[in-house]
Amino acid sequence: MESPEQRLLLVHAHPDDESINNGATMARYVAEGRGVTLVTCTLGEEGEVLVPDLAHLAADKEDGLGAHRVGELEAAMKEVGVTDHRFLGGPGHYRDSGMEWDETGHAKPAETDRTDIFWRADLTEAAHLLVEVIREVRPQVLVTYDEFGNYGHPDHIQAHRVAMYAAQLAAVPHYRLDLGEPWDVAKIYWTAMSLSKMREGARMMKENGIENPFSDMDYDNPPRFMVPDEAIACEVDGTAYAEQKMAAMAAHATQIEVDGPFFALSNNLGNQVWGTEVYRLAKGTKGPVDERGWESDLFAGL
Repeated sequence: MESPEQRLLLVHAHPDDESINNGATMARYVAEGRGVTLVTCTLGEEGEVLVPDLAHLAADKEDGLGAHRVGELEAAMKEVGVTDHRFLGGPGHYRDSGMEWDETGHAKPAETDRTDIFWRADLTEAAHLLVEVIREVRPQVLVTYDEFGNYGHPDHIQAHRVAMYAAQLAAVPHYRLDLGEPWDVAKIYWTAMSLSKMREGARMMKENGIENPFSDMDYDNPPRFMVPDEAIACEVDGTAYAEQKMAAMAAHATQIEVDGPFFALSNNLGNQVWGTEVYRLAKGTKGPVDERGWESDLFAGL
């Protein structure tokens, strides 16, 4: 089967990260006939279990959550139409590192004696696993987290490091040709959220008397993944696919409550809340932009 002309590779830490951050983008690009490949670095074994009947799967009980989340990811990808999704090194090669909250409200590595967690992975070894995928898929665009992993989760940070290093190694001529022919990823983007859009959403909810699930957020000192407009390079309009994104998020039932804040915002403000996804450009040159200086397509200019 011939490969699509335009190909996107996404590198995420756990099942559900892809649907929250990029579900609408993925669904739109699949519908447009572009290639979409998802690499997930762990099974998410240390995640919370929000379904009471499945509480026995938790890491401190039967430790069966990872295997269960493989099924959730498969169901989510069916909702957005992604058929090429894989785990870095194979299912369970790296274990979810877990996390704790620090005094600043950001995530930090959890106390653990385990040596198989992704946070402790050898960077070159993990990068080689991804180099092989990059050289096989030959994507023009790669999407991952920023250097802080959006909010400090150690697995997000490690996914960023592995993705950025692997993209660099994959392009080096005559480097590890056993992993495939060299390939230079033209554009790399980091996921983000628009601070101005979140401010606007909060204002609209207040004016309309709607309870804001993020009402305690300090927009003057926002979390690091909420970025000002000048930091944004691209906004993908996936509002036509917002329902597919929400269905994909709902498929991750052990992690995301259907009546939780994501769905509350969507129900109250419509598909635009989660149907538009913004990105920061980490490598490459912007293509055509609008009056804000934003691209409307990750493949713009290619």
